[in-house]
Amino acid sequence: MTSDVTRRSMITASLGAACLATLPRAAFALTDAGARTLVDGVVAEINRVIASGGSLSSMIAEFEAIFRRYGDVDLIARSTLGPDANRASPAQMAAYTDAFRGYIARKYGKRFKEFVGGQIQVQGVRPVKSWYEVQSMVTMRGYDPFDVRFLVSDRSGRDLFFDMVMEGISLRLSERTEIGAMLDRRRGDIDGLIADLRQAG
Repeated sequence: MTSDVTRRSMITASLGAACLATLPRAAFALTDAGARTLVDGVVAEINRVIASGGSLSSMIAEFEAIFRRYGDVDLIARSTLGPDANRASPAQMAAYTDAFRGYIARKYGKRFKEFVGGQIQVQGVRPVKSWYEVQSMVTMRGYDPFDVRFLVSDRSGRDLFFDMVMEGISLRLSERTEIGAMLDRRRGDIDGLIADLRQAG
């Protein structure tokens, strides 16, 4: 059971593409219709990639393009680095963000083929504090349907994902834990972490 949950979490993570940023400020210019439109768009693109039958390398490249298009990557990267982002130089943050984007694309893009035959269906939208939560249901061969919630904000000036929650598990917080462990192994060396991220995934 534990291995199934872990595997399902990884597969679900691969579908979100851009789901990991800091909590947004008040941003009520975003509407429920806008939030749903964003999720409908990313779901359509993910389903297209899965159904394309493309090579693994092409799927990973498309996954990274989805991540760029729908995620506030700068905020995502800063959030996963946590408090250590405050001591990183601008050059280090730029390098970290670039390395992190590639790491996410490789790590989760590799799981795309496991989702062949699956589907994500958007079911509803509700406001939560200063953002919107878009509820969806994921169906996969060999698994019971499970709940995934996309959190959407316009903090950066346009509608973007900042997290995805799969059955109560935040992808943003899970990835922050992973990055923190990698940084600990490097004894806090951000340049070392960047080098590791470029090889990881």
